[in-house]
Amino acid sequence: MTIDAAILSTGEHGVGHSNFLRQAARQPGLLVASLFAGFAVGVAYRFLFDPAVERDLINFVRSGLQGAGVALAVLAVQIGFASGAQYRLGSTLRRLPVPGELVVRAVVMAAVVIMVNLTMQFLLYWQSYHLDWLTPLWLTVTLPRVVLIAFGFSLVVGIVTETRRLIGGALLTSVVLGTYHRPVRQQLIVMFLDIAHSTGLAEAMGELRVHDLITRFFFDIDGPISDYGGAVHAYVGDEVIVSWPITADPARNARCVLCFFAIERKMARLAADYRREFEVVPAFRAGVHAGPVIVSECGDTKRQLAYFGDTMNVAARLCEHCKAVDQQLVVSGDLLRLLTIPGDLVGEGKSIAVRGRREQVAAHVIKPT
Repeated sequence: MTIDAAILSTGEHGVGHSNFLRQAARQPGLLVASLFAGFAVGVAYRFLFDPAVERDLINFVRSGLQGAGVALAVLAVQIGFASGAQYRLGSTLRRLPVPGELVVRAVVMAAVVIMVNLTMQFLLYWQSYHLDWLTPLWLTVTLPRVVLIAFGFSLVVGIVTETRRLIGGALLTSVVLGTYHRPVRQQLIVMFLDIAHSTGLAEAMGELRVHDLITRFFFDIDGPISDYGGAVHAYVGDEVIVSWPITADPARNARCVLCFFAIERKMARLAADYRREFEVVPAFRAGVHAGPVIVSECGDTKRQLAYFGDTMNVAARLCEHCKAVDQQLVVSGDLLRLLTIPGDLVGEGKSIAVRGRREQVAAHVIKPT
């Protein structure tokens, strides 16, 4: 069976069709929260600013729906900018100074909010094509006020989104709820993935240039990692550490392997771009293991989630073993027992020693066919 057939069998073949939809699917909680918050703001707006005679149930519902629509538009613009980062226009925007990027975002946000607000106003207050609501007062007071509220909502959403991207959803949740203030034992699949021959690349390209290459590589593989349910724990030099929760479903546990091959396919598609920009296509390798991991929030001035335990040590050693046997993907026997992949992808197991561990680990090479 080919790896494509394996993907079809796990139902993952639909991932990656739309950057916008992928970005939206990654944060369903934010979508639901935005709709509820927008509805609440719309109701509050009706209560605070509209005449008492217009504060009936129907109008409260109308205002709530209008608020939810504007909130959805604000979120769509935020997601649109995030999903467009991989395209030329989005890349150009990211290179602008912060004030320039904010101006562009503000102009787009204002245009979208005005259009959505006019559309919602027409749909919710339509009466035999009469536009009684379209008065100078509505245009000069109500509409600017709604746009200003939308900008405030956008600022909150933007701060939450950027904070989540900067420190990670798990750490943000821990800061708010205290999830990892004390060490927690979790059953995780852990992948250590690094760029091969990075030392030689640094000597040939220079440290600054190879850093651009590594940064671009990490940016490009973020999509496949998210598509297959992985969570980036950390970037360490030329290495990225990714984790998945262990589930009772062997097919879902196999996402870590499918993720690696998805990264391979994406890098193959981008090979010409890398050769044009860097004159080289980065090779990479990964070691994957599964088991208990101690997760704890560490630090004060600079907080981060730290992963401890034998599972981390074994996954790192398996990544090193890839180099020794000149292979791209090596997984442990413990992981293989938790997942379902075609048998012809799995190589014969070899026991290897791991520093700080008495028992040896069964290492299996995984290759697509």
